[in-house]
Amino acid sequence: MENTIAQKLDALLKLQEIDSSLDEILKTRGDLPEEVRDLEDEIAGFETRLGKFKSEIANLNTEIDNFKNAQKEGEKLIKKYKDQQMNVRNNREYDAITKEIELQELDMQLADKKINEARARIRLIEEDANRAESILNERNEDLKVKKNELSVITSESQSEEQGLIAEREKHIKKIEERLLKSYQKIRDNSLNGLAVVHVQRGACGGCFSIVPPQRQADIRERKKLIVCEHCGRILADVESVQPVHQRR
Repeated sequence: MENTIAQKLDALLKLQEIDSSLDEILKTRGDLPEEVRDLEDEIAGFETRLGKFKSEIANLNTEIDNFKNAQKEGEKLIKKYKDQQMNVRNNREYDAITKEIELQELDMQLADKKINEARARIRLIEEDANRAESILNERNEDLKVKKNELSVITSESQSEEQGLIAEREKHIKKIEERLLKSYQKIRDNSLNGLAVVHVQRGACGGCFSIVPPQRQADIRERKKLIVCEHCGRILADVESVQPVHQRR
């Protein structure tokens, strides 16, 4: 059997009470959770950069090794060509071999240049990596401090929070999905997290806009869901104002 409007409003009020209690717990943590997340993201970024630096250095060292191996091969060829020069039959053969030797020597000089460039690049990368690692160490220390602070604050309200979360999970099963989505949407758009409020002293308990008397009468009847015309919050009931007794 479908719940009455009054029962739905009572269920939403209870959910709002639970969520407001959870909001109060989260307020005690201030900006710490966000600061921890920001530090974790920043640390992940530095770790990625350091990984790229190491990869680039490894590639440059491989290039240096390849150039060195090419130089060794060049030395062997030069030795072979010089041996051949000793057995040439004419000037033409001698000049051709001399040309090959010169080409190998040019290649070796070019390899030297490339090796020096790669080593200079490695030094620059290492400087960047050292700076990044220094900042990373500082951020890790900051994260450790922030996490400890958050852990202390969280531990003080952990059992209460877990209890409220369990109660919330149990309670939302009593609320139809469409209504629950509307409630959550209103909460998400509200700065103070209030989606369900009472009319207090003739005004909406969320935005404090005046609620006309006839509308208040409709709200008191609790026969339909009524929202504030100004902020869209669900108006669950009208709080009765207790008369003030004057002394005689």
